[in-house]
Amino acid sequence: MNKQNRIPLYEALHKHNNNNPISFHVPGHKSGAILHQHSQNLFQEVLKIDATELSGLDDLHSPEGAIKEAQELLAALYQVKESFFLVNGSTVGNLAMVLSVCKKNEVILVQRNCHKSVLNALKLAKARPVFLEPEYNQDWKTATGVSKEVVERAISLYPEAIAIVLTYPNYYGMVYDLKSVIELSHLHNIPVLVDEAHGPHFIIGDPFPASAIQLGADMVVQSAHKTLPAMTMGSYLHINSHRVNSDVVKEYLQMLQSSSPSYVIMASLDLARNYLATYQQSDMEYLQNEIAGFKKELSRIQSIKVLDYPDSQGDTLKVTIQSRSKLSGFELQEKLEEIAIYTEMADPYNVLLVLPLLKENQDYPLVEVSRRMKNLLAKLPNHPVEEDFLISSGKISELAIPYEKLSNVQMEAISITEAAGHVCAETITPYPPGIPLLLMGELILEEKVNQLIQLIEMGARFQGGSFLDKKLINVVKTCS
Repeated sequence: MNKQNRIPLYEALHKHNNNNPISFHVPGHKSGAILHQHSQNLFQEVLKIDATELSGLDDLHSPEGAIKEAQELLAALYQVKESFFLVNGSTVGNLAMVLSVCKKNEVILVQRNCHKSVLNALKLAKARPVFLEPEYNQDWKTATGVSKEVVERAISLYPEAIAIVLTYPNYYGMVYDLKSVIELSHLHNIPVLVDEAHGPHFIIGDPFPASAIQLGADMVVQSAHKTLPAMTMGSYLHINSHRVNSDVVKEYLQMLQSSSPSYVIMASLDLARNYLATYQQSDMEYLQNEIAGFKKELSRIQSIKVLDYPDSQGDTLKVTIQSRSKLSGFELQEKLEEIAIYTEMADPYNVLLVLPLLKENQDYPLVEVSRRMKNLLAKLPNHPVEEDFLISSGKISELAIPYEKLSNVQMEAISITEAAGHVCAETITPYPPGIPLLLMGELILEEKVNQLIQLIEMGARFQGGSFLDKKLINVVKTCS
């Protein structure tokens, strides 16, 4: 029997539930017996497996049974040294990944368009990050990945760098030549840490890009809940080389993850691994036919453009449509929500749809969605997409004020239009995608001011930015 057909943690929970256990332990809903009357239809069944560290159900922080076996099956599927379940999302994986390799004041190379959790990890470590500005794709109007040339220049400028943190793919499913970057880094014995939140399904092969694991990254974090059938907050962390000390990683995971991890989330991670492990070529053919048909129907709507990946290299589960009407991406997203189509995210120009990893004969209403979109958007007149500012790429920079000194600075709120040349005193993050536009401690450039103003005017949502509604931004107070 193929071991990947096993679902050990889910099976253990199912067996426990079949024993009709009487709970005198946490959680307080007592296996779904005690809950609000309005939630019974939705919650009662799933709460029967919302257990705790009981006999036979193992312990995430010291796995010896079902969880240990489930994580070993995960490592075997991805062909890595060791894998871990994460119940606090890829956020906790990124924190553990960075903290496990980085100490105070150590130089670490970081792709600038990283998730905010990577930056929080750097701040906690009091590291000395060196930011690598990614390439910018003019057609998609978004940042992609860092080039080998930029990494080569960064290593020559900072030969003491102890690691490099990269994001692959980007939020839109775009990839870059990660293999060359990994090989270059390894030539200098620099471990490569990859936030592959959006690529846990890449290992099933063509037409998906190669996974960062297959390309040789040393440590990889994946959000199973983004493209696999796992519950929100369910993620994986993989150790893929001897350059990473797994004992240190485990220590940080025990510090950072809940001491009462959700068994429902962990069971969904076990099920998601099994779903991926049993994916067949016939499933792939069915999926790609469904996607191709969906994109073909969308391409007939003149007021939008279905974007194609450069060199046809990218995640086919991601479909990005660019507005060709006077509607911004944000406005287009709002229009779609009026007809009950809820997309992953929008930016000033684009709307991103994340499609399901279907298996053969699984039904999903793609035909109905394309029909609704045609009816909604058919009468919108075409309008050329314009961009009135340039985005730089390839720059290498450090914070103007290091992390350890930031806590002592005084700040003042000034007009956003006057912010260029000042040091930012807060981190401002459009959400989604959770990639900071401005970092606390970095010098504010004119192009970032222009981007921020555009995002505000178009209705973007932000995390951080205390006074953005008043067109003000906090900067480090300068001595007069």
